[in-house]
Amino acid sequence: MNPFLIRLLFVFIFSLLVRGLGIAQSEQDSKARFIFKKSSGSLSGKVVEKNSHSPLAGATISIPDLKLGVLADTAGNYHFNSLPSGTYLVQVHYVGFKTVTRNVYVNGSTVEDFELSDNTIEESPVVVTGLSKATQIRRSPIPIVAVNHDYLSTNLSSNIIDAISKVPGVNSVSTGPNVSKPIIRGLGFNRVLTLYDGVRQEGQQWGDEHGIEVDEYGIDKIEIVKGPASLTYGSDALAGVVNLIPYQPASEGKFIGDILAEYQTNNGMFGGSVMLGEAKNGFEWMARLSHKQATNYQNKIDGRVYNTAFNETDLSGSLGVHRKWGYSHLNFSVFDDLQKIPDGSRDSVTRKFTKQITEIDTVREIVSDAELKSYAINGLHQHVQHYRVYTTNSFILGSTSLDMNLGYQHSVRREFSHPQMPEVPGLYLILNTFTYDLKYHLPEFNLWNFTIGLNGLYQRNDVTKGTDFVIPSYNQFDLGPFVFIKKSFGKLDIAGGIRYDSRSFNNQELRTKPNPVTGFDMPVYGADTMGASQPFFNYSHIFSGLSGSAGVTYNFTEKLSVKANLARGFRAPNIAEISANGVHPGTNIYQIGNNNFQPEFSVQEDIGFAYVSQYVVINLSLFSNTISNYIFNQRLRSSMGGDSIIVPGNQTFKFQQGKANLQGGEASLDIHFENSISAVYASNKAVDPKFLNDSNRYLPFIPPLHGISELRYHFDSKSNHIVNGFVKIQLAYYAAQNRVYLADNTETPTPGYTLFNAGLGGAFTGKKGKIIFNLYIMGNNLFDVAYQDHLSRLKYFEPYPNDPRGQHGIYNMGRNISFKLEFPLDVNLKKPGEKGNTE
Repeated sequence: MNPFLIRLLFVFIFSLLVRGLGIAQSEQDSKARFIFKKSSGSLSGKVVEKNSHSPLAGATISIPDLKLGVLADTAGNYHFNSLPSGTYLVQVHYVGFKTVTRNVYVNGSTVEDFELSDNTIEESPVVVTGLSKATQIRRSPIPIVAVNHDYLSTNLSSNIIDAISKVPGVNSVSTGPNVSKPIIRGLGFNRVLTLYDGVRQEGQQWGDEHGIEVDEYGIDKIEIVKGPASLTYGSDALAGVVNLIPYQPASEGKFIGDILAEYQTNNGMFGGSVMLGEAKNGFEWMARLSHKQATNYQNKIDGRVYNTAFNETDLSGSLGVHRKWGYSHLNFSVFDDLQKIPDGSRDSVTRKFTKQITEIDTVREIVSDAELKSYAINGLHQHVQHYRVYTTNSFILGSTSLDMNLGYQHSVRREFSHPQMPEVPGLYLILNTFTYDLKYHLPEFNLWNFTIGLNGLYQRNDVTKGTDFVIPSYNQFDLGPFVFIKKSFGKLDIAGGIRYDSRSFNNQELRTKPNPVTGFDMPVYGADTMGASQPFFNYSHIFSGLSGSAGVTYNFTEKLSVKANLARGFRAPNIAEISANGVHPGTNIYQIGNNNFQPEFSVQEDIGFAYVSQYVVINLSLFSNTISNYIFNQRLRSSMGGDSIIVPGNQTFKFQQGKANLQGGEASLDIHFENSISAVYASNKAVDPKFLNDSNRYLPFIPPLHGISELRYHFDSKSNHIVNGFVKIQLAYYAAQNRVYLADNTETPTPGYTLFNAGLGGAFTGKKGKIIFNLYIMGNNLFDVAYQDHLSRLKYFEPYPNDPRGQHGIYNMGRNISFKLEFPLDVNLKKPGEKGNTE
């Protein structure tokens, strides 16, 4: 891809943005007198099979921008009442048929019929909601993919981020089975922004072993932006976005429920979830309670891996109302996780795991078999609690609309690291975050869509209640205005915009002295600071930058399309990168930051090709990403050439900054036999060419070349009361990763491996054809291969790196088989002949 041509394209599209702004503003001025006049209409029609024209009873008709959906009745008819007038993207879905999307203008009594054709190839979601408005994936130049409930249900995973780690271009860095963080095209941590229902997830993301505080059983769909998304989301979206979308409310006139139970054999994980919801007369509610717990996982090299057990409980709920003026939803969630974190310590002779029993840690006990099999969470562990309240709203203001999302999150993280005083937390962090996201959609004119937005957050983190201090207390305020525009010219679609981000950051000084009772460090103030240590100093800075994107999509036919996009991303350094100075429990690392860092800026060029037909689906996506001021973690060496040790038993790392380039792409082919391959090649451009060698030419912790091949057979056996049945076998191939950052022993090469996975399942019906329950049986690593994922942090948990027996570090999970049983509930509350969704 020629960077000059792409940048020329950026200039061309920016000129179109300016033109579009003028047109949209002119249109707004001409209709200003109607802005507060609310008009309404209705939408009805019929959904039928294209060839026979037989009705498709139970087809789902949804309007994503209004968060509304209805089901077609036995005659295929559907009806929405009291919709705000306007143009909406309407999606019609029915299992086994190709999903249809269409822009429909609603004004008065609007009738729109849909014809659906058979779809032999399993279909991925075709509409995403995480951009300015609901958008068809094939018409968006931004590289984006989505996975639906069927994908999540029919693939075995240990947490919600692990569930997407087989998506082309997506990986995860893990610390055991219940802690994972997303990696998109080789970049992760604070470069990938995780959203929950469109609201940014805030919960100490700076920590390597800090997972995503979300109930995996409550997620229905996941949208993934692969590339800079700073335009609409701001800092931390430099590499992309993962939007975790929970189950949507019931269709109008429905009472729904779901009871789920799951058991996994490897670590004895048993989980369950109960959900109930209802929608009637424009009011809706939903509630869910989930729980899962597990003992230590196992593999044939390590046996059971000590300190990988967990116990998680989740609660969520929502209330909503739909009216002709739009909708308003109030939501909450509670996440409570007791999580053990391994340190990898072993006996030097037997290599059995050991545990810390004293504070000075001169002698360790070998962990007993009974304790390895126990579900108890005691001793050294984390207790993570996350509370969230947020509201999502859309107000129709005549020919314009306003989306307003406001949220509050309270995160409490305690890491208990004192074996002789197990009730005293070492790390004790309390994070309070207020988020805001406003989008004002101007009137559409001649297929120009123009959005003005403002989003950001205010955040306060308190670290003073613990005894270990790896970061200081801080507060920050983010502000990011942006404009986004898109336009269709028949087969050509363009989209782009520009944004300016500002982050005001302040961290506070901290002085500590030993507590006279416990001997642990504690904060001191005023006169008590005499003679105290000062690990942190006052620091203030404003990080700011310009970001944006511009792209085009050309649909040659309904089946064939190409797209190109150029995006500039922005990311301010996080608290650990700036100010860290201490041991982080659970990482075996003494971390040092650097307050001279500048923001990261990236320029990514994407080009994509897609061909979708009834029998074959082909996708190809290529990218090149250049990052200025790239921040990475590097192990420090002593003047004698060995590891620099500040605190015994912990490696010392310091963040560095330079320039980086990442190139690669993803390709997939589905002809009843799904195949995909992903590759990222990352180069360190910060080294003087005179000193460049094989030990420092690559970036650290980049996923290897990997691919997935899956053969799946779908079937229905109505005589045996089975529908939506499937059987699948899957090969997951990971090449050796030898392109590693060897300098200063920062990382080591990883051998390649191949895993064999399989699954079967389906829905079992009653005499009237109604689904009684779904059953899924899935297995991962069925041949029990001993392997280490290159992005597993446990690979480096090795107290005896010179042990001649090899097999250093901790290996990933061995054979694991899952049994999942789901009982859905769907009750029609409407009286015979009753129509509509709202009044």
